[in-house]
Amino acid sequence: MSKKVHLLSIDPQNDFCDPTGNLYVTNAEKDMNNLAEMIIRLTDNHKLDDIHVTLDSHQLGHIANPMFWQDKNCNHPKPFTAITVSDVENGIWGPIFPHWRDKFLGYLRSLENNKRYIHVIWPPHCIIGSWGHSIYPCVEKAIQYWAYKEKAFVDYVAKGSNPWTEHFSAVKADVPDNDPSTQINSRLIDILNNADIILITGEALSHCVANTIRDIANEFGDDNIKKFFLVEDTTSSVTGFEKMGEDFVNEMVSKGMNIVNSKTVLA
Repeated sequence: MSKKVHLLSIDPQNDFCDPTGNLYVTNAEKDMNNLAEMIIRLTDNHKLDDIHVTLDSHQLGHIANPMFWQDKNCNHPKPFTAITVSDVENGIWGPIFPHWRDKFLGYLRSLENNKRYIHVIWPPHCIIGSWGHSIYPCVEKAIQYWAYKEKAFVDYVAKGSNPWTEHFSAVKADVPDNDPSTQINSRLIDILNNADIILITGEALSHCVANTIRDIANEFGDDNIKKFFLVEDTTSSVTGFEKMGEDFVNEMVSKGMNIVNSKTVLA
């Protein structure tokens, strides 16, 4: 029996992948060209059984965007500003509405406790319905080529619409709450668990790829991490966060993740 091969493409969107995007990841357009060529090759050889595409999907008003924060002079933070619990407690930064202060402090404390990431303010990106939210063109064409040739459905997985939490991972938000969209995506986990090979691609390696794969691994258990095949030339880290991407790769390889190249995988 042939092995079931699934592609998990994480956030292949214009805002990350186009050089004019609001949160462009250096070299992402090259990653996407490699990804598109791989999808077409595997489709022509009937070696790709399923495609899952995660989509960062934000409101303009979001806890990680500048407009929700201000200093004592009502200035919004610049993108890539880090905000900690002590910053809020000491009045360096606070929410635009004073009655949000306890909510924001609770969120920041939860981030510190789960040790996922320090809260960073990003340029507004992947706003629902915008050009930046759309899939990078060559990848979108390749995905639809697969759908047409295989007479199959693409599994689109939206994440990030809750304005009160970061949602790097496609599996769960950084700080889940009562909103079901922030909690564990058991449907995606169950589908991926039936795959023999999961090809991992997308942006950014340091953030959304790393968090998604770690969360899937936690649900799968270490014995199944051997299913993961990171396609190294289809993913890059956010500039300045390269070590986080390297640490993720080293961690997962030590647990059994495979590293492959788009030109030769499943050739």
